[in-house]
Amino acid sequence: MIDHPRWVYLVVSAAPPVLRIEEFITRLSDDGWQVCLLATPTAASWIDLDALTASTGCRTRVTARAPGQQRSLPRADAIVAAPMTFNSINKWAAGISDSMALSVLNEILGADVPIIVAPCAKALLRQHPAYAHSVARLTAAGVTILDPDAVTTRGDDGLATLEWSHIMSALTARITY
Repeated sequence: MIDHPRWVYLVVSAAPPVLRIEEFITRLSDDGWQVCLLATPTAASWIDLDALTASTGCRTRVTARAPGQQRSLPRADAIVAAPMTFNSINKWAAGISDSMALSVLNEILGADVPIIVAPCAKALLRQHPAYAHSVARLTAAGVTILDPDAVTTRGDDGLATLEWSHIMSALTARITY
């Protein structure tokens, strides 16, 4: 049993499912999670940061805090990176921290915090040799990477969307108290 709110860092990158991220935030909240949203710069330009901050009660983070500012992120009990693009997965696996979102993922990788990733990458991009290597490297580090074909569907508008219930199930399976 935990004696503090359960915090999940929801890391989003610029793929079409980010346009529906409010649906996933609602599911997480309904399941008792407090959500801290971290967005890559491009993803941040696609979503309403103020509305998401109001929805989560935690400031949506895109950039790092300035030196000397108080720590602004609560302690994470879990990380969900969804959607995660081909580019973000490869950068993360290579240890590149060129955004706040990737910096946090790189720092947390060795912190014994469960991490679930829902890739949103075209099948042709997933055939690139860097992708397989990146997935293998992250999986070896303890990251749960979901099958993109199992979690990605097409919405009525033709855009990729994620099966939030599948991601919730994976998160629940990784959490132990």
